[in-house]
Amino acid sequence: MPAYLLLILAPLFWAGNVVLARGVVTFFPPIALAFWRWTLAFLFILPFTWRAVAADWPLVRQSWRPLALLGFLGISCFNTLLYVGVQTTTAINGALIQTTMPALIILISWGLYGERVRPLHWLGVALCTAGALLIVVRGDWQVLVSLSLVTGDALILLAVFLYGLYSVLLRKRPPLRPASFLATTFGMGVLLLLPFYMWELATNPMPATFNLPAISALLYMAIGPSILAYICWNRGIELLGASKGGLFINFVPLFAAVLSILFLGEHLQWFHPTGMALIVGGMLVFQVKGGKAGAQRGGGAEERLTS
Repeated sequence: MPAYLLLILAPLFWAGNVVLARGVVTFFPPIALAFWRWTLAFLFILPFTWRAVAADWPLVRQSWRPLALLGFLGISCFNTLLYVGVQTTTAINGALIQTTMPALIILISWGLYGERVRPLHWLGVALCTAGALLIVVRGDWQVLVSLSLVTGDALILLAVFLYGLYSVLLRKRPPLRPASFLATTFGMGVLLLLPFYMWELATNPMPATFNLPAISALLYMAIGPSILAYICWNRGIELLGASKGGLFINFVPLFAAVLSILFLGEHLQWFHPTGMALIVGGMLVFQVKGGKAGAQRGGGAEERLTS
């Protein structure tokens, strides 16, 4: 399959995840949705990865703490916060806010490891931040003064920050085989979600509804964004390169906007394309002289698993 098609399919899968998360709020509480999505994804990949896990088991046992942290940040936190967030905001906002991740990765790398950032890339960070804030405050800067942010937007921004932290911490991940790391982080994420899921079962008056539309959506989330997108993205990056391929991540909000308008009846407002233009402008600045954002976004096999 051509690299360009692979790199278009992956954002389409991820956009579908955001839109479906908004669409199934009447079927699944958010933690239940995250728990069952990752439980199914883990079960689907286990037949193909258990040999690698068995071979790496001594290292898995030795390194369970960093693996648990990565599973918690990348699997447990990101999608759970995203699914909670889209209950009170639009899928379009949810997708657009996620595009700030490259800028956050640069900021976190600078803060944690003192990684040098070119002056031009600070401009990129500023543009991405301005674009994200414009979307979060919905074009009304007085929101920042009154601190009356939409809760969903703030939660999604927190989710993106935590996933950016996960991406930066990947450089310190234990040297497991890729298949072993994938299965282990999926499994850790599910285990760490379990107590929160049990809490939700005990406190949420709305139980999960497992009818045909709900199960279909759950299967899509477990297979499409979690597994197929991972395969398409990594193969596309391998064929095209991280710097060029990383730019395709900008298709996520475009596809999410189209799908949200078609299936959820959402509407574009002026701050959506304006904020997106600022974010894309910032990402293009990152690409100057081998910007790090593109490499960070596409450089690791595991960095785009959970959108």
